[in-house]
Amino acid sequence: MADIAKRFPQNPLLAPKDLKATSEGLHIACLLNPGVFRFDGKIWLLVRVAERPQQSEVHVSFPILTATGDTQIMEIALDDADLIATDARVVRYKGVDYLTTLSHLRLLNSDDGVHFTEPEDYNKLFGSGPLQTFGIEDCRVTCLQGTYYLTFTAVSDSGVGVGMRTTTDWKAFQSHGMILPPHNKDVAIFEEKINGLYYALHRPSSVDIGGNYIWIAQSPDGDHWGNHKCIVKTRPGMWDSARVGAGAAPIKTEKGWLEIYHGATKEHRYCLGAVLLDLNDPSIVLARTTEPIMEPTEAYETTGFFGHVVFTNGHVVDGDTITIYYGAADEYVCGAKFSIAEIFEALEI
Repeated sequence: MADIAKRFPQNPLLAPKDLKATSEGLHIACLLNPGVFRFDGKIWLLVRVAERPQQSEVHVSFPILTATGDTQIMEIALDDADLIATDARVVRYKGVDYLTTLSHLRLLNSDDGVHFTEPEDYNKLFGSGPLQTFGIEDCRVTCLQGTYYLTFTAVSDSGVGVGMRTTTDWKAFQSHGMILPPHNKDVAIFEEKINGLYYALHRPSSVDIGGNYIWIAQSPDGDHWGNHKCIVKTRPGMWDSARVGAGAAPIKTEKGWLEIYHGATKEHRYCLGAVLLDLNDPSIVLARTTEPIMEPTEAYETTGFFGHVVFTNGHVVDGDTITIYYGAADEYVCGAKFSIAEIFEALEI
């Protein structure tokens, strides 16, 4: 069973032109995969907004945050022998990697789940401190016992780790610092405790032994994580052969915890699949899809800032229906619906 996503006919729901840049001299290059949650009777997106200066024919330029929170623009001549700029997302200069855009998180809401607007009375969320100078990205949102847990990728020249903030009203936030150090990302906290413990999926990375696999961890308090186990690995020759990572918080069903995850090939083609975890011990994998349940097929998924990408880290659930909001081609925010029953049919033991 191949692609079973029912895409919104209104896609893309959001494009860079739909929002305003944070300051003069910057423009929005990309809107990427949002965290998703319900609050105050509405559906909310916490969209990753990536900005940079207008590019010239002779320079590459990009913003970074200083440790004090100021924005600094770096500009490097394209013919500089110390510059490697073969990837639209990352440049290397004098042995140091930099992101070509600086990301922050922005709140939008909707009454119908299709048409989203940015409320004026909620603040944007920016990187803060020396471990977030290259921005914050790809936030997952988990609501647990009335508290919203925001887990996001924190990027700096020290590496890529996982930051966390919590809130109850989306006006005041508590920072918990970096809860998992580099190199790690794709953290999704389960939306209820299991046997009195918090659980989370995460994705440490290795460039030598091992690979980009999905792991699971436990915590007594949501801040300190241990008992790490690797549960989902890449599969040679398949659509998820190069890396796999968690989407949003797993969905509790009568058959187990259902997790929609992303997988990619070495050519950076990103698709979505599903895995089913045991209800009482989610470190046990019960089943997994062989074929992707969603793959980049539409023009807005194959062409953009970084094409051939569908990537989700947010959804809402209504009965049998999962509505995911996803990033397409690293440029647009889109929506699609899945039937849980159809995903179960695609799972294989």
